[in-house]
Amino acid sequence: MSESPAASRTQITYFYELWRSAAAGIIETAGTTFLLTIAVKQFAAGSVSKGVVAGSGSLGLLMSLLVVSLVKSKGWRTGKAASWILAIGAVGFFLASLLPYLSVFVCGCMIGMAASSAIIPLLTQMYHENYPEDKRGQFFSRTVMVRIAMAAGFSKLAGDALSGHIAEYRWLLLVFSVALVLASFCLARCPTTPILSDGGTNPFRALRFVRDDALFRRTLICWMFMGFANLMMIPLRVEYLANPKYSVAATVGMIALLTGVIPNLARLILSPVWGYLFDHMNFFLLRVLLNFGFAIGILTFFTSDSLTGLVIGAIIFGISNSGGDVAWGLWVTKFAPPGHVADYMSVHTFLTGIRGVLAPLIAFQVAAYYSLGGLACCSSALIVLATLMLIPEVRWKSKIQ
Repeated sequence: MSESPAASRTQITYFYELWRSAAAGIIETAGTTFLLTIAVKQFAAGSVSKGVVAGSGSLGLLMSLLVVSLVKSKGWRTGKAASWILAIGAVGFFLASLLPYLSVFVCGCMIGMAASSAIIPLLTQMYHENYPEDKRGQFFSRTVMVRIAMAAGFSKLAGDALSGHIAEYRWLLLVFSVALVLASFCLARCPTTPILSDGGTNPFRALRFVRDDALFRRTLICWMFMGFANLMMIPLRVEYLANPKYSVAATVGMIALLTGVIPNLARLILSPVWGYLFDHMNFFLLRVLLNFGFAIGILTFFTSDSLTGLVIGAIIFGISNSGGDVAWGLWVTKFAPPGHVADYMSVHTFLTGIRGVLAPLIAFQVAAYYSLGGLACCSSALIVLATLMLIPEVRWKSKIQ
């Protein structure tokens, strides 16, 4: 008996997503570890340049409303459109690898990282179309495991290669460019369809769902508090380890170990568990557990200058981030009406982009005047506040399971 068309679409998408996830793992290390490390150690960049580099991926999220609106109005297939965007990002990293100047580095990285995140609503639409609802989290978590494993391995290799040789960073940027080319190739071959147009051309039209869907709106408000606090502290991990003004003064290899290898190994082990829980557990209860994990991880990492404390903080962050991968990438599939998954996701990523652009800029400015331990306490308190706001929503089982 031949496979059904739906099963065939699932298998083809899953095959190419496994390969794309390997490339995405390499790109992930750029945003979490290496671009900011290069900015600090090679260029001794100022707070604005570091903030721009750290927030460059969020710039792509900020563009997501425009991306979805354009793809809908042009009738493009989502996979093909995402492929073109990644090709533009590959050009950005390639240009950054050519000239050893801070301005070129910042601009090239901004293009590359923005492209890699701008496609996320298109990917969510693809998962909604091609993965069965009762196994969506499991399929997604398996590809995430490939991404995590690649990120962990590449963090170790690239970190060791750059230790004592930071001036050779341009080869690393070239690798990031090639990774985006591979990801572009894979997405172009995934079976996708155009997003059904609702006749509107205003890129902000999708924001009407925030007004019309009260549960969606309340969830976004809670996510804004939690996300802003978390995104402030993520780039400060590298700052804490790399900047000589702090007592750690870690090598590039140690930075890669604590921000890339260890968290990603924790993510790798727990990813299938979180994928299963996403499919079978109340979403808001899942989100509450993850939030507490992020708060504890931030406090542990930034209030310790011992290697043991840093490792424990990195592990807790990796465990929480593993669940965050699935929850952040798929949660709108539990909320969105049929035909509006990309719209809901574009609103979510747009708001993530706002906090993602502002949070690093604010974090580096504030860190110049206040201790990172104090900032960690404030961020953790903000995450706890967001978590308490979510608890009343646990009763909304019909909308989220």
